[in-house]
Amino acid sequence: MFSEDILKNKNVLSENIKNKNFLVIGGAGTIGSSFIKAALQFKPKKLVVIDTNENGLTELVRDLRSIDGQYIPEEFYTYPLSFDSPAFKKLFIAHGPFDIVANFAAHKHVRSEKDIFSIEALLENNLVKAKGLLDLLVEYPPKHFFCVSTDKAANPVNIMGASKKMMEELIMSYGDKFKVSTARFANVAFSNGSLLEGFLKRIEKNQPLSCPSDVKRFFVAPQESGEICLLACILGKNREIFFPKLDMEKDLVNFADIFPVLLNELGFEPVIFDSDQKARESINLIDQKKYPVYVFKTETSGEKLYEEFYTDSEIFDLDKFNALGVISKKTTYSSSQFSPIFEELYNLLEKKNLEKSDIVTWLKKYIPEFEHIETGISLDKKM
Repeated sequence: MFSEDILKNKNVLSENIKNKNFLVIGGAGTIGSSFIKAALQFKPKKLVVIDTNENGLTELVRDLRSIDGQYIPEEFYTYPLSFDSPAFKKLFIAHGPFDIVANFAAHKHVRSEKDIFSIEALLENNLVKAKGLLDLLVEYPPKHFFCVSTDKAANPVNIMGASKKMMEELIMSYGDKFKVSTARFANVAFSNGSLLEGFLKRIEKNQPLSCPSDVKRFFVAPQESGEICLLACILGKNREIFFPKLDMEKDLVNFADIFPVLLNELGFEPVIFDSDQKARESINLIDQKKYPVYVFKTETSGEKLYEEFYTDSEIFDLDKFNALGVISKKTTYSSSQFSPIFEELYNLLEKKNLEKSDIVTWLKKYIPEFEHIETGISLDKKM
C-alpha cells in the first residue's frame, strides 16, 4: 500500500537514515518491530532498542538474525527496561547523541479502562513518561522525534483515546525544541493483543470465538504499520500527523465479517451462539468441523462502533502522498504551558481515592471534544 510513497522518497529516506543513530522505544511490539524492519532497509549506523518485554526483545533479535540478507548494524543493542528508569537515562547519554528517536511504548487497548489502577498505569505510560522523555530530549535534542498515536484520538470516546489526543498536544508543543511528528492509524491485523490475534489463540487452544456484531474498523498489515511510521517520522514536517488514506465507505470492515472467512479457510463452519456459556458448552462441535462463535452487540464502556482519522476542525492534505493523508497541527499549548497542566495530573494520581470520573473530568477540561461512553461494563467481562 505504501510502496509507491517509499519508492518516490527513497533518496530522502536514505539521506536521513543511512549512517544515522536510532533509538526505538517499545521496539519489541508489532508496530515498533515493523518500524525497525522498515528502517533497516536504509542502513542506519546504530540501533538501540528498549522495551519492558524481555521475551519480546529476545524474539526481535532472533527474528532479525534469522532473515536471510537482513541488514543489521554492528552497533545493535537491546535493553529490557522502562523509558522512565534511571538506567534508561544512563544508556541514553552513553549511546547518544541520537539522530532519530521513535517511541512506540504506549497503552493502546480500550480494555485498560477496566479499573482505576489500570487507568492510572495508562496515564502514567501515555502521558507522564512521555513528558519525561520529551524533557530529556530537550537536553539532548534529536533531529527527528516520532511518537505513535491512534485513530481513537480523533473524537475520542474512551480514556485511552483521549490520553493519546492529549499526548499529541503534548508532543506538538515541543515542536519549538526539535522536529516532532506522529501518526494515527487503524487496527494492525493480528497484532499483539488484537481481537484477530485472539481468534488465532482461541483456535489454537480449541476454545470458542467471541466477536462483536456491530464494530467496524480499518485494518493495516504489520509491515504497513511500520512503513506508515517510518514515512511519518522521516518525511513528516514539524508538527504533522500522518494517517493512511482509507475510505469510510469502502475500507471499514466489520469484525463479524472476518471470522467466517478465517474459519472457512481453516476448514470449519461457524456456528453462532447468543451466549458465551452456550458457546463454551458446544466446543465438541470442533470434532465435526463446526466452530462455536459467541456473537454479541457492543455494550462495553469506551467502545466506538467505527473509527476515524481526523475531525472536521482539523486541516489535512490528501494530495501530498499516494497512500497517506497529512494533518498540519496548530499547537494549542506551548511546552511551558503544559507544566501546570501536568501538575494537575500529578496531583490527581496522588489521590488515595481517585475515581474514573475524576480522570474523565480532567481530560474533558483540555480535550473538550472527549465524549466518554460509560456503560459500567468493561471488556474484561467478555470472553
